[in-house]
Amino acid sequence: ELVLKVRIQTPNLRENDFIEIELDRQELTYKELLRVSCRELGVNPEHVQKIRKLPNTMLRKDKDVARLQDFQELELVLTVSDKNSLFRVPTLSEQSGYNKKASELTY
Repeated sequence: ELVLKVRIQTPNLRENDFIEIELDRQELTYKELLRVSCRELGVNPEHVQKIRKLPNTMLRKDKDVARLQDFQELELVLTVSDKNSLFRVPTLSEQSGYNKKASELTY
């Protein structure tokens, strides 16, 4: 596994802690990095403008992701200024306790 530190870029917040995420070294792609980062941070991937490797390098492709080292710091730069729509609401199937078979029962 590759362990990375990720946060949302929010210059107006005092506390903006990183979280650590793990990526399978066999699946080091930009798409997988985006998917895991957004899932862990609760962000809708459609609102991510770019992923920045701190301090000042934009990640653009799979080769950029493949060069990342353990514990490198990344930021998700978001496009939307409306904070209410930035964060993704989990679908029913992602919520704990959701039972797909029970949801398909007919009465």
